[in-house]
Amino acid sequence: MLAHFTLATRDIHRTAAFLERTLGYPRKAVPANSAREAIWLDIGHGQEMHVLYAEGFEISAHEAEYGRHVALFHPRSDFEALKARLTGEGAVLIEPSRPTRFERFFFREPVNGYVFEIIDQARASHLDQ
Repeated sequence: MLAHFTLATRDIHRTAAFLERTLGYPRKAVPANSAREAIWLDIGHGQEMHVLYAEGFEISAHEAEYGRHVALFHPRSDFEALKARLTGEGAVLIEPSRPTRFERFFFREPVNGYVFEIIDQARASHLDQ
């Protein structure tokens, strides 16, 4: 099981606020001995996303479906509302380039340009057993 992953950014506050407002991930306490400015988000099931300040950070040119992206499960019942929240916050929706038997979509977040894949949470049901 994943413990956490880290997203580097020049602006931790805008990045974390975007993720909080759109995906609904609440903040967690960051240890006092953190060597860098960071915001930790609770993404569920004991897993975390760490948003870490990195001076001069530049996004990779390889952010794409067939490249680096972050894949997250999300309830299918909220997909349309999530898409509205994402585009309302400046994200760009991206249609998958290959069909699957389950619902999913991609978006590019507006602060850094990271690409995220959103997958129907029902697809993850086997992970809870």
